[in-house]
Amino acid sequence: METKKTMQELLALLRTEPSINEQIVHWKTIEEKDAVTGPIPETLHPHIKQALQDRGVSSLYSHQLSAFQTAQHSHSFVAVTPTASGKTLCYNLPVLQEIAHNPDSRALYLFPTKALAQDQKAEINEFIDAIGLDIKSYTYDGDTPANIRQVVRKAGNVVMTNPDMLHSAILPHHTKWVSLFENLKYIVIDELHTYRGVFGSHVANVIRRLKRICSFYGSQPIFICTSATIANPKELAEKLTGSAMELINNNGAPSGKKHFIFYNPPIVNKPLNVRKSATLEARDLASQFLKNKIQTIVFARSRVRVEILLTYLQELAKKEFGMKSIQGYRGGYLPTQRRAIEKGLRNGEIMGVVSTNALELGVDIGQLHACILTGYPGSIASAWQQAGRAGRRQDESVVIMVASSSPMDQYIIQQPEYFFDRSPESARINPDNLIILVDHVKCGAYELPFQEGDSFGGVELEEILEFLTDEQVLHHQGKRYFWMNDSFPAHNISLRSASQENVVIVDQSDVANVKIIGEMDRFSSMTLLHEEAIYLHQGIQYQVEKLDYEEKKAFVREVDVDYFTDANLAVSLKVLEIDKNTKMKDQERAYGEVTVNAMATIFKKIKFETHENVGSGPIHLPEEELHTSATWLEFEREQLHNVSESSIEQGLIGVANVFRHVAPLFVMCDPSDLHVVPQIKAVHSGKPAIFLYDRYPGGIGLSENVYKIWDTVIHEAYHVIQSCPCEAGCPSCTGTMLEGENAKVLALKLLDAVRRDEHVDAIQTESL
Repeated sequence: METKKTMQELLALLRTEPSINEQIVHWKTIEEKDAVTGPIPETLHPHIKQALQDRGVSSLYSHQLSAFQTAQHSHSFVAVTPTASGKTLCYNLPVLQEIAHNPDSRALYLFPTKALAQDQKAEINEFIDAIGLDIKSYTYDGDTPANIRQVVRKAGNVVMTNPDMLHSAILPHHTKWVSLFENLKYIVIDELHTYRGVFGSHVANVIRRLKRICSFYGSQPIFICTSATIANPKELAEKLTGSAMELINNNGAPSGKKHFIFYNPPIVNKPLNVRKSATLEARDLASQFLKNKIQTIVFARSRVRVEILLTYLQELAKKEFGMKSIQGYRGGYLPTQRRAIEKGLRNGEIMGVVSTNALELGVDIGQLHACILTGYPGSIASAWQQAGRAGRRQDESVVIMVASSSPMDQYIIQQPEYFFDRSPESARINPDNLIILVDHVKCGAYELPFQEGDSFGGVELEEILEFLTDEQVLHHQGKRYFWMNDSFPAHNISLRSASQENVVIVDQSDVANVKIIGEMDRFSSMTLLHEEAIYLHQGIQYQVEKLDYEEKKAFVREVDVDYFTDANLAVSLKVLEIDKNTKMKDQERAYGEVTVNAMATIFKKIKFETHENVGSGPIHLPEEELHTSATWLEFEREQLHNVSESSIEQGLIGVANVFRHVAPLFVMCDPSDLHVVPQIKAVHSGKPAIFLYDRYPGGIGLSENVYKIWDTVIHEAYHVIQSCPCEAGCPSCTGTMLEGENAKVLALKLLDAVRRDEHVDAIQTESL
């Protein structure tokens, strides 16, 4: 039997084994760092001091000390440090200090996910037991039993919840939470960097409602935020909370040696520059660590990829190393399943986990030594968060980023300095998006009547209140506006999803035991839950037998097939209004309102292992309409006088493919939040154009940010296509290779027509 290799032996293997080493583009070793500490403050309550000393803590890291002192001066702050640097004490110490001296005091902890709240509850309860004072800490989420809920409302010194529960279950019923709101001293917002885009814009409005209710009950809580590294933590914290913030970024935590490896799969077709699948390469690399019993986490970009990788690794585990201890982890799993996986990782029963970015956050999953990223996660901040999951206990660890064929992955992997030398992106939110704002004004009116002249987080409300009165949603009496509808507004407003409702997935494999196994937002369900789609869950394949779009239910049955499915979405777009535009001799750049019609058309069956197409079928679903904001780039036809219509169309498709990957990088959003549509003849002008639109009703400012940095986006897209080693266009740049035409040349010709300044990107990115 083969002896198990140590981490050092595996690192040596990566360096010497030609089949692996030849694919390593860059290897960066980040040396270990010693701790920077200071003495435990004299003012700390003796019981808390003793509990720290009993746990072997005789000093605090510099950032923990700064956090405690800032809170003692009653200032709100945001603490920014890497993963596993002891952020929890930044808020637990000030909160427990306050409650130890004033037992009636309350604190509200907000975590972006239930998993994180559960994890932190275990940690704080252990600490409270060690302190030996009567401090009550509870989680309050959808899984909290009804009989416990009353106890939490009346007696919880520390209430841990997520923004969704605060929005729909706590604020609308604030009269049941009087003791919390009257005595609320601290509001803790953990993982601040996750509150960006649609979700962050909603949560900023939930905080506006929370502050309004606190003010009604006479409390003025201090905000404590913690965040992974982003470019604008102070700005984001202030925009999210509406309060002035101090920045604490003097990280004093030690860290172990970390190897960060960029790995580019081998080329299997040279003229087309087609590389071996990143998914298959990630599987092979993960198996090297797993079979040597090195606990490993593999990150994948999407639910489908997670399930495909899980299927591969579980097969491998059964055959080669006799472990059933490889699990998947993503949104859509049920709470009990997620809890069991987290526990198994901590106690070592689970050797490997394949996850979406759900495990990117600070859930304590123990001592992982290897982390494999299947593709670039979409932002530098996200990549560092995922990398931080390995080596949490100051041991030597390895992170391997396996590039996919996408233009962005190839750009990052070939330019490691972009990744290692550039500061992480800025996180953007737009709390004043009219659609989001009106939704939360409705919720606010249900909670407490508005007075004439009231503002909401600094926004004047007169016009909105009058509009809602005209719509007979509010009733204006005297100088106040009252909610007058029977329905309860928060229930119909989702903080997370562009569509308001989720589709539940019903497993009817066993007729006697029909059960719900997950859920998905309505927009995604068009391409992932159409009839005949293969839905993968925990490595098990299900076929969708029926999608009841009206009732929002997908009925699935377990199957055993050797393929997965992928669907096409047909999109048409019309400009409604132009808000801003820049006209030039050879182009026009504009920003405004558009309407988008999307329809799922056909799906393909793709074989496991070879990824070849083995069949297809039509999708019969209604069209979805979206009214949103977009920016677009319009080409002057005269500039392209010697280029045929079909060539322009192919060039537009190639450029759009690169924009799809480049633009999200510069506005820090998930690629699925910003969609790209090329049009050979734009409906409003008849000219060739490429549109980038926000995939959210009303828009959240992403396309507006692209409008401001068009020069950067164009310059980077040009660079991606030009530096690609392919001959005539490929999946790593233009996305396609054409019969008889050179897609690469066509795309570069179009970009050449609209490029203004070769060296503009440095200036533009600074302004971000």
